[in-house]
Amino acid sequence: MPLFAALKDRPVLVIGGGEIASRKIAFLRRTGARVQVVAARLNADLASLAEQQQIHWRATEFAETQIDEVFLVIAATNDGELNQRVFAAANARHRLVNVVDNQPLCSFIFPSIVDRSPLLVAISSGGNAPVLARLLREKIEALLPKDLGKMAEVAGRWRERIKTHLHSTAERRRFWERAFRGRFASLMAAGNQQAAEQVLEEALQHPARAQGEIILVGAGPGDAGLLTLRGLQVLQQADVVFYDHLVTEEIRELVRRDAELVCVGKRAGKHAVPQHETNQMLIEAAREGKTVVRLKGGDPFIFGRGGEELQAAAAAGIPFQVVPGVTAASGATAYAGIPLTHREHAQSVTFVTGHYKPDSAPFDWAQLAQSRQTLAIYMGTMKAAEISAQLIQHGRHEHTPVAVISRGKRADQKVSTGTLQQLENLAKDAPMPALLVIGEVVNLHHQLAWFQHTTGAEAFSASVVNLA
Repeated sequence: MPLFAALKDRPVLVIGGGEIASRKIAFLRRTGARVQVVAARLNADLASLAEQQQIHWRATEFAETQIDEVFLVIAATNDGELNQRVFAAANARHRLVNVVDNQPLCSFIFPSIVDRSPLLVAISSGGNAPVLARLLREKIEALLPKDLGKMAEVAGRWRERIKTHLHSTAERRRFWERAFRGRFASLMAAGNQQAAEQVLEEALQHPARAQGEIILVGAGPGDAGLLTLRGLQVLQQADVVFYDHLVTEEIRELVRRDAELVCVGKRAGKHAVPQHETNQMLIEAAREGKTVVRLKGGDPFIFGRGGEELQAAAAAGIPFQVVPGVTAASGATAYAGIPLTHREHAQSVTFVTGHYKPDSAPFDWAQLAQSRQTLAIYMGTMKAAEISAQLIQHGRHEHTPVAVISRGKRADQKVSTGTLQQLENLAKDAPMPALLVIGEVVNLHHQLAWFQHTTGAEAFSASVVNLA
């Protein structure tokens, strides 16, 4: 049966003075337990703690009567006979006992713990597969924000007040569900506790005015492993998610199961939903009190219209926040083995969009054509001929290395390399989405390409097209 034991100021006996005992004692001290140690010798760390009176070195030899006045017992020695004596003595006195790495001699087990004090999550395999329990703990660690403990403390202070205003258990449950999934949770995550408590106050006094928020999230460049930890946590809180075509299915699978998913994606020349309609949909959902996630490929503030969407939210008085993502230029080039900068090849990098408003100012081609810099061009395949001609006309050498990275970071990633004069042909049939990279750093691709994406014994280089 899983139990959580309050050990503060309770005596706990540890038999053993080595490294394993030291690890157990470090954990016990965090709980506030009064640790007593029985060991012939103490390692340096434990000897220092004993000298500082942080632990009590009770004796050098074990005696059964030492168990009489303690709460629980831990045996952390490599002496099998001694461990058996400790277990038998503890059992006879009805004390909980743990013999480290000997599951049959344990009446309690130390679980793997996710610590968000006062919130604790414990995982145990009953001693059968402790490594598996640890791996599960790592996964849960990634899902649970660090601010949960502070959130739990604030909720604890408000419990009695909520009870005086909301008399039924169902009302209180709904109140806290909205709080922990809504603006209160977001403000706590941002470290703004004062504003978070104001949200609780407003929700308590005026429940009908409950307002949601918009969270702009960068989904990264495709690989779900490159989604940020904060992004993953937000996806688990969303009531509704508006996503683009560039957001892969494996990332959408990470959204909370009962959240609504709405595609408002855009492709070059094919707008599924006009931008002003997308803006209005976000605002209306937030006004209904929902936690609204706007999920965009890459980073939402790099050629993603994220700024425009938040301008609309600000004008409507809707609170919002931003979770940045790994942008395509850094993600795709990293997976293609092309560093954006390199001391011997490029001292700067410029991000450029090849898809811009017709009435916008023309590019400063002379600036873009400067040597010893890398150009990462988003959405540039349809204008590859113009880009190539303009750069060559303004001074970039026609033999400058280029790469077209298609569907970067995905299982079907393709990297085609060549020279600037060949850019149009390289980009002509490139699968979308695609990124153009121009600069001497492209030459490092053949040395640094590492992403193994093919099946069977085929190597990554099998998918590379080289026109140089």
